[in-house]
Amino acid sequence: MGTKLSSSDREQVEKGVSILKEGGVVAFPTDTVYGLGAGIGINSAVERVYRVKERPRHMALPLLLADFSQLDGVAISIPTSVRLLAENFWPGPLTLVLFKADSVPDIVTGGSETVAVRIPTHPIPTALARGVGTAIVGTSANLSGQPSALTAEEAHAQLGDKVDLIIDGECPGGKESTVVDLTGEKPIILRQGALSREELRQICPDISVKGG
Repeated sequence: MGTKLSSSDREQVEKGVSILKEGGVVAFPTDTVYGLGAGIGINSAVERVYRVKERPRHMALPLLLADFSQLDGVAISIPTSVRLLAENFWPGPLTLVLFKADSVPDIVTGGSETVAVRIPTHPIPTALARGVGTAIVGTSANLSGQPSALTAEEAHAQLGDKVDLIIDGECPGGKESTVVDLTGEKPIILRQGALSREELRQICPDISVKGG
């Protein structure tokens, strides 16, 4: 996946940034599956994401970052293992669960004290987060419990006209990210996805799998 935007992509990103800043909801391609985004500082936009996805409010929404510099704005008590994993797997299909900063509204995390964050390799979501100036909500663009969308057409088939913009593009990975919880004494894989346990263990030998 290239890191540069085409002229048509730039136009769509600029439109998407404006919509997000105004409290709208945007669907976009990522390096894994199609994403559904909103500004984290606009509660009505985050609430709309839950409604569009028909997602229970207690289920937290993950965040996408433009780069590592945005992490301090959404997470606290960042362990050294974060930097180790980030150096090896960010940008990429790895979502890390950390303790949330006060700046992250409870509606984003479902009332939890933790937040899930990732830096994608795809240039569109990172450009959206950079344009907004903060991390953005970046959950999958599908109805809760349904298969993840891999194309703009699949996203529209599930979400219809309930979103303000669907940015067209490819999702080269086609598989959801691996989720690792770093809030305990040892890293725990909560969801196995595009990154395997073996790949992660090369960097964090003490990592385990939830329930395994």
